[in-house]
Amino acid sequence: MTLPETMTAMLLTGHGGLDKLVLSEVATPRPEKGEVLIRVGACGLNNTDINTRTAWYSKAVQSDIGSGAEGGFDSAEGEDGSWGSGSIRFPMIQGADVAGEIVAVGPGVDPVRIGERVLIDPWLLGHGDWLNTENSGYFGSECDGGFAEYTKVRAANAIPVRSDLSDAELATFPCAYTTAENLVQRTAPRPGETVVITGASGGLGSAAVQLCRLRGCRVIAIASPAKAEGLRALGAELVIDRNCPDLEAAILDAAGGPVDIALDVVGAPMFMPLVNALRQGGRYSTSGCIAGPMAEFDLRQLVYKDLQLTGATICPPGTMQRVVGMIETGALKPLLSATYALADLRRAQEAFLTKTHLGNIVVTP
Repeated sequence: MTLPETMTAMLLTGHGGLDKLVLSEVATPRPEKGEVLIRVGACGLNNTDINTRTAWYSKAVQSDIGSGAEGGFDSAEGEDGSWGSGSIRFPMIQGADVAGEIVAVGPGVDPVRIGERVLIDPWLLGHGDWLNTENSGYFGSECDGGFAEYTKVRAANAIPVRSDLSDAELATFPCAYTTAENLVQRTAPRPGETVVITGASGGLGSAAVQLCRLRGCRVIAIASPAKAEGLRALGAELVIDRNCPDLEAAILDAAGGPVDIALDVVGAPMFMPLVNALRQGGRYSTSGCIAGPMAEFDLRQLVYKDLQLTGATICPPGTMQRVVGMIETGALKPLLSATYALADLRRAQEAFLTKTHLGNIVVTP
């Protein structure tokens, strides 16, 4: 096909509020050696889009994401505004969750791949120590992403997918489900164990519910009561109101005693109740702190209960391939909450920030 010289893209022009998102006409990227060019069918939204735009990742910010999500943070430092505490180049195109079709290939890539339907693995891992942040990048952060008509990525990160799902449905998977799979794997759940999951109605939390159920676990979800029916349909046995006054007691009551595992994406206000509700030798893992990064911690819980506490960010190689395999077999179900046009990305982010949706929001060019 003949590629257009220019394309429409949503540029992030700097750290700050929604006004930093500017719809623009830019040069259509051309695939270089080892890369493929993808016509974007849909691209999902995630907290990382908000965190990067507002520079919430900066250590100077100590409040919850919501307080600066629309207008940005005055205290943020651009020098450590990325997930890996590095700086971001502007203007840039965000968007990590791309579903689309390969329309061109660079030197060294078999042209037979043209026409493939793919999902982009957002983790750009280098050879060697992939846990070294200098050796690991993220699509839509360390390089331009998918809030555009076209995007390019190295060929190995364009994962073929065979599915009857729409592009919009497929775009709900990459970031949320790879992150959730890593989060779950960090605690090594066993069949029959009880897992409590915070933020269970969001993209990542709802993915964790499904992944824990596939492992034969009993799932207790924490979310708003309005999301309870949908979460039970995903496999949650019980749903606890996220605003209950005594979360620890509510967890212990729902579980019938201490739980084996806590998976947390909310942070500060829920941290100690979750830790307190763990059994001896229990496991806690976190991949987010949307309600605030600063939490008080009684170290006696860690020491005298023999707890395991882990963070989960960089996904091991092969995680996206495993997720795609589960998509293709129908083991994972997409939760598409709403679809917006790319030109309405600001409005889509506003809807995302209300946290009234179940699952994921995506945009389409």
